[in-house]
Amino acid sequence: MSGRLDGKVALITGGASGIGRGTVERFVAEGARVVVADIQADLGKALADEIGPQTRFIETDVTLEDQVAAAVDLAVAEFGQLDIMFNNAGIIGAIGPIAQTPAEQFDRTVAVLLRSVFLGMKHSARVMIPRRSGVILSTASSAGILGGLGPHTYTACKHAVVGLTKSVSSELSHQGIRVNAIAPGNTVTPMTATATTGDATNLAEAYDHIKASASLGIAGEPSDIANAALYLASDEARYVTGHTLVVDSGQTVDGGKARFHGAEPALVREAGRRE
Repeated sequence: MSGRLDGKVALITGGASGIGRGTVERFVAEGARVVVADIQADLGKALADEIGPQTRFIETDVTLEDQVAAAVDLAVAEFGQLDIMFNNAGIIGAIGPIAQTPAEQFDRTVAVLLRSVFLGMKHSARVMIPRRSGVILSTASSAGILGGLGPHTYTACKHAVVGLTKSVSSELSHQGIRVNAIAPGNTVTPMTATATTGDATNLAEAYDHIKASASLGIAGEPSDIANAALYLASDEARYVTGHTLVVDSGQTVDGGKARFHGAEPALVREAGRRE
């Protein structure tokens, strides 16, 4: 690897699996030290143990402000600074027809997908502003670009992430802080395995499904999104802020499929767990 993040410290929420894990591994390979924040304690601890001293794990419910603040403070306490905040944690959330969506499932989805991004931006800015440098990234979605690609609440939140990215970038650019988002299309993770196969562990079938439906004829993998995050986090993107980088094999130019709207109402949580 080329050491594109040598000397940098990153905090990645939802870092224990899927896109988050892929980005943790990529950032460490490029020289960063990384705090992994995730509600999935067993997976997070195992990943930190596997990678070694370049990482720390902190169990984090990203909907709770004190826990997000604690994750930021851990990065500073353990590694001396915070250069990169990646607000990546997410769920599919409430699915089903709008007329049957329970309000409590809507609220939980908004908390995980939008409130968490606000909290991550708030607390990373708190420690970045005095240093007048830093990068804040957030995971949006192709569903944040085009309607019909995700459930209603998910789509609304991901559009909001794009808007919040633009708004916060306009403030923090004057503090030397860049704020950008990434909009992944279908990517092979436990969450998309749930969406495509009904089984969060069936990554092989999800891979085949995504590959078959992708305009480029290849399946998106966590490494593809990690590469986009690496670019935006690195000094190579020093002139880029307020931008949403779409990484979707052209999904947003193919039109929406609306596959979630006819499903039985449910809440799909972290790593594709359904309740």
